[in-house]
Amino acid sequence: MNETLVNTSDLSWEEAKGYPDGVMRKVFRRDSNGKPLTLLLKIPPQFEMEGHSHVCVEQHYILEGEYESAGKQYRAGDYRMIPKYADHGPFRSDTGAVILVAWELCEPESK
Repeated sequence: MNETLVNTSDLSWEEAKGYPDGVMRKVFRRDSNGKPLTLLLKIPPQFEMEGHSHVCVEQHYILEGEYESAGKQYRAGDYRMIPKYADHGPFRSDTGAVILVAWELCEPESK
């Protein structure tokens, strides 16, 4: 693995494909297939998204705003680690949020 340096100010916000309308992202790191592994995710006010799971560990660090997931509130400064295969969500946010999201580099596995 090579060292990576990204000046986030040089990146433009882009539509976050696979997320509800209005969600934007800045991708910092991708896997060898181009799938994002580390990104800033900006969710708009009144955001809602269904629950789901992943084959990799997912990490959130909330930089601004807040969101609610499965009845629990996550606010700026909170760190959340979601184990692989763990159902998480549904998600909602009245205010919107900016979240640093990172997935571990892993190969797809059968559950």
